[in-house]
Amino acid sequence: MGDEKRNLIFVAQVGAAHGVRGEVKVTTFTADPMALADYKTLLRQDGSPALTIASARPAKGGIVARLKGVADRNAAEALRGLKLYIPRDSLPEPEEDEFYLADLVGLFVETAEGEALGTVKAVQDFGAGDLLEIQPRAGATWWLPFTRQAVPEVRLAQGKLIAAPPATIEADPDEGREE
Repeated sequence: MGDEKRNLIFVAQVGAAHGVRGEVKVTTFTADPMALADYKTLLRQDGSPALTIASARPAKGGIVARLKGVADRNAAEALRGLKLYIPRDSLPEPEEDEFYLADLVGLFVETAEGEALGTVKAVQDFGAGDLLEIQPRAGATWWLPFTRQAVPEVRLAQGKLIAAPPATIEADPDEGREE
């Protein structure tokens, strides 16, 4: 099951019920929101079937979908917050020098000088851009912005990425003092 779980891509999340006939708003994380409807059956994080899209139409931030077996607002509302996944192999192969963010999980992270920093534990977006959660060999995880400046190279074939983490900001001992 470990490999199956690793090969799932988070593509959408069910939001609020829409209307009284069982439709739901779905926030999509695909380049084309309507592409979600092409996958039909979407999965839960454990790989089990979550729901099947019967029809969809574009909406701000995603789609409004009618789901098989969901006929009223209460049933639709019960799905709120459900995270939806698809198998990685159902996505088209990325172009050369392109990759999916999920492909970064598990990569070894090092500086340009070869200093080991850890491995990519997760990729998150809390609203201000993608962040890589880095798990060092020892100690707490830390966050690295996934920008060209902080991560100048991704070497998928080598199973690593090159990082230039921002320097630690030292507190100015004179800051806050009044003269």
